[in-house]
Amino acid sequence: MTLAVGFVGLGAMGEPMARSLRRAGFAVTACAHRRREALERLRTDGVTEASDPAAVAAASEALVMCVPDAPQVEEVLFGDRGVVRGARPGTLVIDMSTISPVKSREFAERLNQAGLQFIDAPVSGGPVRAAEGTLAIMVGASAQDFERAQPVLRAMGTSHHLGPVGMGETVKLVNQIIIANTMIANVEGLVFAKRAGADLDEVCKVLASATASNYVLERWLPKTWLAGSFEGGFALDLLRKDIAAALDAARATNYPMPATALAYQLYTNRTAQGDGALDYSAIAKSYERNVGDEIDARRVRQKPGLQ
Repeated sequence: MTLAVGFVGLGAMGEPMARSLRRAGFAVTACAHRRREALERLRTDGVTEASDPAAVAAASEALVMCVPDAPQVEEVLFGDRGVVRGARPGTLVIDMSTISPVKSREFAERLNQAGLQFIDAPVSGGPVRAAEGTLAIMVGASAQDFERAQPVLRAMGTSHHLGPVGMGETVKLVNQIIIANTMIANVEGLVFAKRAGADLDEVCKVLASATASNYVLERWLPKTWLAGSFEGGFALDLLRKDIAAALDAARATNYPMPATALAYQLYTNRTAQGDGALDYSAIAKSYERNVGDEIDARRVRQKPGLQ
């Protein structure tokens, strides 16, 4: 018998993930969360439309969510027409959003009280790997719920069981902490090299075989900042949201993260400049502007009559 899977949250990640589920042969029911365009495209792939999360849950044995943050997860689960209003006892809820593990554990407890099961399963890989069905999936769940979720997760990528509920989000946030700080370190170092007159292509070649080599430098920046574009990629505001979730979880355990707190402020500065929808390598603008302002000021001082 074909497993009936619901899906809520058809954004840049959710749409290709839902399509991967259909490609794997699941009967998929979905509803529009913010906009209808993605749902209309998925209907041509055989996805069944439902009116709201409650109706999606009523048609599903397992329900997947992929929405921006904890407030949206809460709305989908517990709103007036939320999942708990339509789900049958025993329904497995798979949250693939990236949120604070503190909130994941809270949502799990509330769903358990309603007779529903919950796992957190955030992903890494971006829209391209979502379309390929090759995402890295970090899972927090009981052993029983993890095994039950495996057929669904396998259709979207490779899952890693990391411990009880909340541990998937914890590990995903570790990833986000590291990439946020690594991006800043890469940009700061490369602008330093650029200011000194170094050839950045040659710098990157050397660093690829040195101890500073890293994925962001070798695979990400050549397609974004170093290629002269901040379009596509991973939105700076989404990373900033993830850093905020990490800082929230750290506060809950009295763990200081000064470097990440500074990174949050640096990315927030770019958001204030209107760059929140750009790839997070747009943090480079802050460093280039600092250098550019200094260079421009030097040129002004060198003009005849102004010395």
